[in-house]
Order: sequence, then structure tokens, then C-alpha cells
Amino acid sequence: MPIDDDVELDTEKEAPAKKKGGKLKLIIWIVAGVLLLGGATAGVYFSGIIPAFSAHAEGEEDVASADNSDGKDAAKKGDKTKGKGKKNGKKKEEPKVTLYLPLDPAFVVNFQEQGQLRFLQVTMEVMARDQEVLDAVKTHLPVIRNNLTLMLSSQSLEILASREGKEKVRAETLAEIQKILKEQTGKPGVEAVYFTSFVMQ
Repeated sequence: MPIDDDVELDTEKEAPAKKKGGKLKLIIWIVAGVLLLGGATAGVYFSGIIPAFSAHAEGEEDVASADNSDGKDAAKKGDKTKGKGKKNGKKKEEPKVTLYLPLDPAFVVNFQEQGQLRFLQVTMEVMARDQEVLDAVKTHLPVIRNNLTLMLSSQSLEILASREGKEKVRAETLAEIQKILKEQTGKPGVEAVYFTSFVMQ
């Protein structure tokens, strides 16, 4: 009988131990399940957020790149339009037409050479690139003719007989006309003078 009592006592001691071990296992399984469930939820959450975030970031980059490209395109277009504006705004300067005006009638002067009376007849034309200059020459023609007549009549046969002498007289004639026009209009205007006829007797 005592032996039976001991057996019963041992079984009674083992029963609470088994109960305690079962509760501990249950708690471990619950904690593990919660952790697994939490991890799965977190994974789903982050897997949903990260792509959304990356997509949002990519969208912002696309918008930024689109804005930059649009800005660059607009700048390029602006540069092109500016270039066109410059081309269209700046008209190509066409070469001005050369204009001539004869100083009619011909100049006829006399001068003394070694006691002999000589005559000089010169037909001239002036050249300019602006009609206003020729109009100014016409307006002040009496002064021009007066000064040129005095100048031509003071020449000598030696000067007028040579080509170099004629070129010298031509240069002096141009200078005289430019001087008169500058005094009257503020600009010399005339660019050249040509002798179209030169006769001495």
C-alpha cells in the first residue's frame, strides 16, 4: 500500500508540470503567430508604400524633366525666333545706287599764258549716293559755279597740259564743292567729280 501512495503522489506532481509546460508552449505559439502576422502585415504595408513612394518620386522626376525639357525647348525656340527676329528686323543693307549730276552748262574760262589769251572749256559731273546730296548741289549751284570758275581761271597751261595736272585740278574741284556743301548743309555729300570734257585753246 505505501508503494501505491507514492505512485499516486508522483502522478499528482507530474500533472501540474505538464499543465505548466502546455501553457508555456501555447504562449510561445501565440507570440510566434502574432510576430508572423505582424511581419506579414508590415511586409504588405511596406511593399505597398515603397512602390507608391518610388512611383511618386519617379512621377516628380518625370515632371521635372518634362519641365526642364519644355524650358529648354522653349529657350531653343526663343533663340530661333530671336534669330529670325534679328534677321527679319535687320534688313540687309542694299548697296546704294550711284547717282550722277552734270554741272551744266560747261565751264568756260580764259587765262593768260606768256602774254597770250587762252581758253579752257570743262564739262563736269558730280557723283553721290543720295538724291538729297544732288538736290543740295542744285540748290547751291550758283555758289559752286562761282568758286569753280575762279579756281579754273587761276590755273596755268603747264598744269592743265599734263595728266597729273588735270588730276590735281579735279581733286581741288572736289574739295571746293565739298567745302561749299559742308558750309551749307553740314555734310560734304559729293564723293567724286569727273571731267567729261576738257578742251584748251
